[in-house]
Amino acid sequence: MFLKAFIIGGLICVIGQILIDITKLTPARILVSFVVIGVILGGIGIYEPLKDWAGAGATVPITGFGYNLAKVTKEMIDQEGWLGILKGPLSAGAVGITVSVLAGLIVSIFAKPKEK
Repeated sequence: MFLKAFIIGGLICVIGQILIDITKLTPARILVSFVVIGVILGGIGIYEPLKDWAGAGATVPITGFGYNLAKVTKEMIDQEGWLGILKGPLSAGAVGITVSVLAGLIVSIFAKPKEK
């Protein structure tokens, strides 16, 4: 289980590093591309078997966030209809966004900014 997670998670990271090294893409564009790839693969049903096989190796990288967005959006569309298109991504991303904001707040309390 750990070996599969390490291999898949490491492969995703290696792809990102190769893109940074051999292209002129910024890390932000690569990050967004990985999220979009996760959404697309989740939307067409390819990411689910990968997640089931690799576990945390597929869910922890940023592509797993994209997959989660697609999965929750599909579920919300089934439950809420067209309103699920907006409700799904907001509910799927709420926890991650909240944790990021709170972590930023905590770090800002203890960090001492320096002028350049």
